Amino acid sequence: MLTAPSRDWSVFQQIFADHWKAFQHAHPRYQTPYYDGLVAKMLACGNPAQLGYIAYRCLHCGQGKHVVAMSCQSSLCVRCAKVYVDHWVSQVSRVLHEGVIYRHSILTVPAMFRTTFYQHAAVVLRAFMRCGVQGLDAFYSAVQGKPLRGGSIVVLHTHGRHGQYHPPLHVLATSGGDDESGDRWEHLAYLPYTLLRRQWQWHLWTMLRQTLRTEAIVQLVDRCFRQYPDGLVTNVQKGHVPAQAQSVARYVAKDVVSPPMAVRRIDRYDGERVTYHDRSHRTDRFEYETVAVATFIGRMVQHTMPKGFQRIRYYGMQATKTFAKVKVVIQAALAKVEGVVKGAIKIIARLTSRQRYEQSTGRDPFRCPHCQRTMDVWRIWHPTSGVIYDEGEGIKRGTYASSVQRAGP
Repeated sequence: MLTAPSRDWSVFQQIFADHWKAFQHAHPRYQTPYYDGLVAKMLACGNPAQLGYIAYRCLHCGQGKHVVAMSCQSSLCVRCAKVYVDHWVSQVSRVLHEGVIYRHSILTVPAMFRTTFYQHAAVVLRAFMRCGVQGLDAFYSAVQGKPLRGGSIVVLHTHGRHGQYHPPLHVLATSGGDDESGDRWEHLAYLPYTLLRRQWQWHLWTMLRQTLRTEAIVQLVDRCFRQYPDGLVTNVQKGHVPAQAQSVARYVAKDVVSPPMAVRRIDRYDGERVTYHDRSHRTDRFEYETVAVATFIGRMVQHTMPKGFQRIRYYGMQATKTFAKVKVVIQAALAKVEGVVKGAIKIIARLTSRQRYEQSTGRDPFRCPHCQRTMDVWRIWHPTSGVIYDEGEGIKRGTYASSVQRAGP
């Protein structure tokens, strides 16, 4: 169907439209209303007649018109993912404590455990995220030689660069914390990574044993201990993260919160097979892979979380319910520390749909192409609620109260 690299997000829709039913038949675990709903919303994305719309019209000349379809909000939709990433970046950047240095830590899971995580996702993943925070807290306290109370934003990232199931944890953690009295902020300038590897290994294996409680898990953990005597792979960004001109939220969002497959990476879809590319970390060259459609769909849907599951969680001083109170404490503790890093966090404002459209196309969607005036909301319609707002009907009923001379319908 496509013989050249595609920039059209509808190719992703087409793959699911052609093969979703057959995929479900071959994989019964996806035969649920939840997955049907995700796919149905994704297939309808961009269709105003199915999802609803907001219609804009120039009320000065009456000629300019623009229709915006409502978002499908499906976790499978690669089109709506860009909006989700922007919102997440804005949200996270606003809950980072000013003046505090944050480190981006990656806590990995050995390949031999990935199937276990996938099969028991509903019970393992929640414990997995808590385990990452507990491991880092224990590590920080061990380095400082006394208990520290820091904060963490934990993001569960389940996909590798080719879409395979690969569940590391990405943690944005304060580089230190306040002491037990809460009177002083303790910054950790040096982190012994060998200790972190072993601390993470111990906490991960303890969590798996306590969560699953099977003989198979016990044997797998024992085998992994022998295979990794020096601990598990961890990666903590060294130095100041982010740099002065970069937001820590944007730093992580690109690879973590984004969907498994960007449309620009799909090079070909012939109805049976999908070819896509990726830039290798090792060689810095493009690598291409061609897979059956069922494999491609499987690599996409396996990363959808159970209904209600939150893949981004806040702990300690980053917990949303105590953020405002803790912020005052942190600022008071930081005031007692010399050489506090200023401007470490850059707040990123949440983009409106108008701003995102203008960034993408270079054109203001709400500027009338005829008179160059700003267009206004004309009609809002939703498939469930019906007509929510209708400017034209208001004018006909004589209820329009503006004193500005406007064009009629």
